[in-house]
Amino acid sequence: MALRVYNTLSQSKEDFRTVVPGKVGMYVCGPTVYSESHIGHMVGPVIFDTIKRYLVYSGFEVTWVVNITDVDDKLIVQAQKDNTTVKELAERVTADYLDCLHALGVNGIDQMPRATEHIAEIIDINQGLIDKGFAYASNGDVYFDVTRAPEYGKLSHRDPEELQAGARIEPTSLKRHPGDFALWKSSKPGEPFWDSPWGPGRPGWHIECSAMSMKILGEHFDIHGGGLDLVFPHHENEVVQSECFSGKPFATYWLHNGLLTKDGKKISKSDPGTIVLMRDLLKSHEPDTLRALFLTSHYRRPIDYGPSRLDELARGLQSFYKTFEQFEKLTGTSFYDLEAPKTRSEFDPGSSPFLKEVGEHRQRFLDALDDDFNTGGAIGELYELNHTLKKFANGIASRDQEALADYRKAVVVVRELTAILGLFREPLKKEEASRDELTGPLLDLLVQLRTQVRKEKNFKLADEIRIKLTELGVTLEDRPDGTAWKIEGR
Repeated sequence: MALRVYNTLSQSKEDFRTVVPGKVGMYVCGPTVYSESHIGHMVGPVIFDTIKRYLVYSGFEVTWVVNITDVDDKLIVQAQKDNTTVKELAERVTADYLDCLHALGVNGIDQMPRATEHIAEIIDINQGLIDKGFAYASNGDVYFDVTRAPEYGKLSHRDPEELQAGARIEPTSLKRHPGDFALWKSSKPGEPFWDSPWGPGRPGWHIECSAMSMKILGEHFDIHGGGLDLVFPHHENEVVQSECFSGKPFATYWLHNGLLTKDGKKISKSDPGTIVLMRDLLKSHEPDTLRALFLTSHYRRPIDYGPSRLDELARGLQSFYKTFEQFEKLTGTSFYDLEAPKTRSEFDPGSSPFLKEVGEHRQRFLDALDDDFNTGGAIGELYELNHTLKKFANGIASRDQEALADYRKAVVVVRELTAILGLFREPLKKEEASRDELTGPLLDLLVQLRTQVRKEKNFKLADEIRIKLTELGVTLEDRPDGTAWKIEGR
């Protein structure tokens, strides 16, 4: 199956063809760094990190750019509240953002330009738009004239009047038209500023991304990504000002990820009750669990978050950790030391029915990603593959070298596919592993205790043990050769 992606611009899936064969330029809007990273800030980076991983795996050379907005109204307001400078605030919050990216394995970003580093390019674009009649200066400000751009609204698929009704338009007598948006803002006393042909000021939000993306990736590049909430006004304004300036298409494909919700409400800084800081989550949850949260549904769909959901995902991932433990016991090799293919190639199952089944799972996994990067479908197939491995491993005799070789080849496939998703990059934290090592012996002890009280005909206490364990997610199965236990989701 050839790779197809859903393009917000056309509202349809399209075959993926790049501007330069074999190369991909991808720009994703990064944060405005005025407050520490919350869980919602990590959705886009994890999704587009996975998209880059898959594109590289598929043979593309990818340049991925994520910007940092380090000058903006929100930064100015917050710096005043904190009694600090905009620069100090931006540096501190950017450091927190980078720490969170590193913890979640988002390591594919090639360049992270800051808006303040591209003032010259921003001024050049402003002047170019004025010269071409698409923008005008007004008392130190510069505005884009939406009436001069017939295609304004093509990304969000609404006409300009509808866009104005849904936008937060600041009333001002400096505009020619209510829908005109700021490209350059004159500075107020105490605000950061740069000299320009229109007087001291600073860039508008939308023009920053146009300048940074075109500077690094060129005037026409392949993928522009971001959250669904950025379609309007940010991306709508980006595309119109960029194309009016260059006379070329801006981005070929526009990819928008769904937003994270908590109890059905969008996670937002404007609603403090929804905010969960990433640094706090990383203290209590494995990075794999958090990445899985963002990838277990299709990237365009909303993701509902809650503590119970994270616990459910953590239990599910334990089934893979058990497979890794079993693999090491059978082969003497750590899953994390396996070398797996880093680029796509044919899988040869030979004459093995087991490996043929593994190959079918692998193909369905890749087919899901070829269908608009459907990570949810891919992860579902990964669980099916893991189930197949468990059944096979349980039947391997300790000295069956042929079966062990097939098993090893199958586990390499797991290593190959999970690397695309950025999962299982390294072993569990020591304290987590130690806790897991303690769980088994404790459950064995409780099962022995229950067996003993049953022999003593204390069935009431035996039933109470079973009931309590069931409430904790542990299922007991009485067999002729003894009682087995299983933790649900493992």
